[in-house]
Amino acid sequence: MGDAITAEGLVKKYGKVTALDGMELSVPRGTVLALLGPNGAGKTTTVRVLTTLLRPDAGRAVVAGCDVVREAARLRSHIGVSGQYAAVDEHLTGAENLEMVGRLYHLGARRSKKRARELLERFDLTEAGDRPVKGYSGGMRRRIDLAAALVADPPVLFLDEPSTGLDPRARSQLWDVISGLVKGGTTLLLTTQYMEEADRLADQIVVVDQGRAIARGTADELKERIGGNRIELSVADRGQLAKAREALAWLAVGAIETDAEGLQVTVPVTDGPESLRLALGRLAEQGVTVRDAGLRRPTLDDVYLTLTGHRAPGAQHADANAAQAQEVTR
Repeated sequence: MGDAITAEGLVKKYGKVTALDGMELSVPRGTVLALLGPNGAGKTTTVRVLTTLLRPDAGRAVVAGCDVVREAARLRSHIGVSGQYAAVDEHLTGAENLEMVGRLYHLGARRSKKRARELLERFDLTEAGDRPVKGYSGGMRRRIDLAAALVADPPVLFLDEPSTGLDPRARSQLWDVISGLVKGGTTLLLTTQYMEEADRLADQIVVVDQGRAIARGTADELKERIGGNRIELSVADRGQLAKAREALAWLAVGAIETDAEGLQVTVPVTDGPESLRLALGRLAEQGVTVRDAGLRRPTLDDVYLTLTGHRAPGAQHADANAAQAQEVTR
């Protein structure tokens, strides 16, 4: 099958700051690779290098058979790029935006118009196609931006945090669209802070931290890597939290976590059912009132915490992002 994207030892520095520190990647044709990490980890810099927007200080990268430095001009006609924020002209209609992109790709007026209508239908924007984009919801803007990245029908697509700012419903709609593209044979490199996004869309996930790829595998492989189960339980009030943590410390095989409200406790354990029985018994002995308790398998967020020592910001702020994004729901 071969690789559509290959990066070897990419280095990019801004003064004393090293944004990329030997980044290594490979993406087989027709697959999805997710770069998972917080802001500042090097995800966006990697995309900018691979899409010819930045020149690396060291290393080599080949995308769609083109060297990103020596064949940059040729490469640009073989890729599509959609950034974190919709790069469309809000004073033009959806159709006019897509037609403009088509002309920039030298498709000609007739072909550009036809391609615009094809994409409006594909992205469920036909009814909105003749309205100015400034009246679109956030979810519609993300779809029109993604449609613009596909005007030239590129074999390789880069999406830099495509669902940023979208509420859960709009995000799910966008994921359906992206899944459809991949089924059609498009190779996709996706950057994200959302664990669920990487879990749902990616064939392979690369965890990025401090400009380096620190782990790679399928979602299941990464979860299996840290192994074990998690006991999740809620105590009746914050005053019992310290006592609960102390009572469960002997069972934990990793760091015990608490949520922002200080009521939920997560304890990594090796033996699930037996550990849960022992945990509840010990808490009862210590007079800790448990509201609910259960077992779960590791998540990608657990993987990220184990590998980097901190949770991904996308997990920490998911509820806040959803609340702020209510206005962009279609």
